[in-house]
Amino acid sequence: IDPVAAAVVADVRMPRILASVLVGGMLGVSGSIFQAILLNPLADSYTLGISTGAAFGASLVIVLQIFGLALPAGISVPVFAFLGGVGTLAVVLFLAAGDRRLSSTSLILAGVIVAAILSAAIGFLKFLADEQVGLIIFWLMGSLAGSSWQNIALLIPAALAGILVAVVYSRDLNIMATGDRAATTLGVNTVRLRMLLLTVGTLMTSLAVSVSGIIGFVGLIVPHMLRHIVGPDNRRLIPLSFFAGGLLLLLADTLTRAVLPVEVPIGVLT
Repeated sequence: IDPVAAAVVADVRMPRILASVLVGGMLGVSGSIFQAILLNPLADSYTLGISTGAAFGASLVIVLQIFGLALPAGISVPVFAFLGGVGTLAVVLFLAAGDRRLSSTSLILAGVIVAAILSAAIGFLKFLADEQVGLIIFWLMGSLAGSSWQNIALLIPAALAGILVAVVYSRDLNIMATGDRAATTLGVNTVRLRMLLLTVGTLMTSLAVSVSGIIGFVGLIVPHMLRHIVGPDNRRLIPLSFFAGGLLLLLADTLTRAVLPVEVPIGVLT
């Protein structure tokens, strides 16, 4: 075997293939979680502003690098993206804290408010970037071209832990579909469950975004596609969302990498 070809397969192609499966799967599972706990068919990481927060964090560090500001070692686009997603969840929870039940309506309204503010902030960062705005735009459209084995080592434990927690609480999510009052009567602590699964979904989304950039629509559409096939039972829906999301993103990445004449940002295809 040509050693160059072997190196390309082992160090370039394989990490990218695994990253597409893991990122797509994590986005699919987080979408299922958000739709289940918020009881809203339009819920995904965008609804709560998580993806927008991650995008803001990444755009901020890109602009700082453009202006030549020296950043400490270890401070990079993926780190800022992750912190942006987690910080957004903290702000959303703070705004929704006035509602002691932490209802889905309060969370969604807080998420829409925060996402709108962050979108305006991203627009301002694009203005500051001037001629280098292409760096921000390309990242916002998503790409798996820079995936490495270090990314895979980060994504695998996060994906396994997130899916495990979601599956463990899938029965409680089914009960929550009957409404907060009925779920509380049946022994489900809805406030604690929302906090826990919001955190899990946010961590999965933030890690996925920190590796691939913004990839829209996967977390929104995959759970809906599966509900037509396997029904609404979260005990089946959540694990299958991982495989369906991974397959969808793998097909999209293969299309842009190997079929199209030029590599289109994967977020455009999805």
